[in-house]
Amino acid sequence: MVTALIIPLILACIAGLGGYLLYRYVVYDAMCKMSVNRILSSYDIRKSPAQIIREFHEIIRGEKISERQVRNLEKMYRQTNPDQFLEMYDALRERRSDR
Repeated sequence: MVTALIIPLILACIAGLGGYLLYRYVVYDAMCKMSVNRILSSYDIRKSPAQIIREFHEIIRGEKISERQVRNLEKMYRQTNPDQFLEMYDALRERRSDR
């Protein structure tokens, strides 16, 4: 009798946890990525977020970063502070106009 209650409860917990993890690591990131791309295209910026990050670190900070670091920074900025891409792009544009 107890197993008739425990087994469905465990299955429901597993399904709920799986759904949450799917949302948190796949769906949420995809929604953030679409949002950032929409913001960049609304300002008529033709560069990808990865290109902006790479150029910002090379030109403004003067340091080379690896592709892995670019991907990690892109994901972090995309999920926590999407306006950071516009700030970096503006800094790059100002740096080019100063030259």
